[in-house]
Amino acid sequence: MNINDRIVAGFVAGDVGFVTTVPCKQLAGVIDALEAHPDIMHVPSNKEDEGMGLCAGAWMGGTRPAIIMQNTAIGVTINTLVTLIQYYRMPLPMLISYRGELGEPVACQAEMAVHTKALLAQMHIPTYHFHQQSDVEEFDAILEYTFMCNKPVAILTDATFWGGY
Repeated sequence: MNINDRIVAGFVAGDVGFVTTVPCKQLAGVIDALEAHPDIMHVPSNKEDEGMGLCAGAWMGGTRPAIIMQNTAIGVTINTLVTLIQYYRMPLPMLISYRGELGEPVACQAEMAVHTKALLAQMHIPTYHFHQQSDVEEFDAILEYTFMCNKPVAILTDATFWGGY
C-alpha cells in the first residue's frame, strides 16, 4: 500500500467521514485517494480557515472531520483554531505539509517554516512531525488521541516524508 492509500486507510479506520482540503503539491496524492474513496466525503476548500468551519459543521452534524493543508496557512487559521475549534473543544486532525526546510525552492515557504511550530506550541496544539514514511505507523494512534481528547492535533509532513520537493 502506498503512503497516500495508507493515510486514507487510517482516516477510514479512525471513522473520519469528512475531509476538507486546500490544494498542495505534496499532498496531491492523498487528496486524489480521498476523492476516490467511497467512505469519505471530500469537500475542497478555498481557504484553510473556511475549511475549519466546514469541519466544525461536520463535527456538529455527527461526523468525524479532518483537514489537509500547508503550514503556510497556519497564520490564517489562528483565530478559527482558537475561537471555534479549541473554544468548543472540537477534535480536528490536521494533516499539514511542512514546507520551508532545507531544499525548499520557494522563499516565502521558508519564512513560514520558521514560525509554524512556535505558533502551534503557543496555541497548545499537540504536534507530531513525520520525517520518514515509517512514521505513518503513528497515524492511527494520533487520530484516536485527537478524538479522545476533543482537541486539534497537527501532523507535520515534511519533504523528506514525501520524497522531496
